Amino acid sequence: MQKILIVEDSAIVAKVLLHLAKQELEHEIVLATTFAEAQAKYQEYQGQFFAAIVDLNLPDAPDGEVVDFTLEKKLPTIVLTGSFDEERRESLLNKGIVDYVTKEGRYSYQYALRLVNRLKANESIKVLVVEDSSTMRKFICGMLTRHLFKVVEAVDGIDAIKVFLANPDIKLLITDYNMPNMDGFDLVKNLRCKYEKFDLIIVGLSAEGEGSLSAKFIKTGANDFLSKPFNPEEFYCRINHNIESLELIEKIRDVANRDYFTNLYSRRYFFQNGEEQWETAKHNNTPLALAVINLDDFKEINEQYGNVFADYMLKRVAEILDKALFRFLLARASGKEFYVLMPGLDNGKAVMLIDKVRSIVSRENFTTEDGNAFVTFSAGVSNNLGEQLQDQIVLAESIMKSAKQSGKNIVFGEEDDEGEDVYEA
Repeated sequence: MQKILIVEDSAIVAKVLLHLAKQELEHEIVLATTFAEAQAKYQEYQGQFFAAIVDLNLPDAPDGEVVDFTLEKKLPTIVLTGSFDEERRESLLNKGIVDYVTKEGRYSYQYALRLVNRLKANESIKVLVVEDSSTMRKFICGMLTRHLFKVVEAVDGIDAIKVFLANPDIKLLITDYNMPNMDGFDLVKNLRCKYEKFDLIIVGLSAEGEGSLSAKFIKTGANDFLSKPFNPEEFYCRINHNIESLELIEKIRDVANRDYFTNLYSRRYFFQNGEEQWETAKHNNTPLALAVINLDDFKEINEQYGNVFADYMLKRVAEILDKALFRFLLARASGKEFYVLMPGLDNGKAVMLIDKVRSIVSRENFTTEDGNAFVTFSAGVSNNLGEQLQDQIVLAESIMKSAKQSGKNIVFGEEDDEGEDVYEA
């Protein structure tokens, strides 16, 4: 587990930080109360630290020497201070700290700790900076890198579109207005033909003084706008606000796409995303396996052990399926039935994979008052795409029913009429 170095000489502040850190962070906290102790702790756990939260004034480092130390060690550094000093703040931001936080109560400490979580999340967020000025582009990229974003660059709108084609996972675009070949307005208009506001965040920039420019950018499709030159803290606040809004929408979307009971994807989501995978396989003539998994004798389990136990069993099976098939599109289709879409697998390989999962499920031991209970499933796997995804599901269901009729706890593939691809318990 990565560690956070907290350097604080006040016993009260340190106690509050440690208490809040248990609530806010998943990282292990290493506390030091002096500069010397911070150096020793770093040496002891070298290479294990993710970031540092440090007091600016320590008994053995009254002039912020600890900040120079953590920055020298390439640790993202959040500075805590008992008083606000504009000149010192400017100096520290220029040195490369993440943020400058005044000790003004519980919220200030929570802000500093949550900023650590923000840094961790930023490691998976890709940002494109589009700016024709190499000096300004380098400056903006440096600010984003300081907050651990993954940064790519483009020199104008046309270059930006090329970068997008190579990096479809870009979540945030920061673009200047006045650029050669394609300006910021045209770039935003082009991208908004494909990406909605909560699929891609766009922040416009301009050094021009026209007051209506921000409104034009936003009406064109930008999420936000900043005038150059901008205050670094305003820049970070705007970026973080937009990123957090995007993450919130993604969470809401994810909840809406989940089956409330098992937390697997819903049948509706399966069809929405499965159609795309089916179209790709059809167009490229590549293998696409679809499995229908149906629990055996689940009605009898309900009757024998009751709904509460049967529900627990169903959730546990869903967990096993989710863990074993995490690379593929898995959904709960109905009460005891699941769909799995497996691009790239031919029928034989898909049957082998589903049978391995069947074996894991069949060995799961459920303890009841009457002794041990077990659950099995039967499955059918089809690679025949048909004319639409629903056709492939119908074929897989038909194969699954044949597996049921053959004794259950078995996986059938498409060649089972000739006695191939049969895997029994």
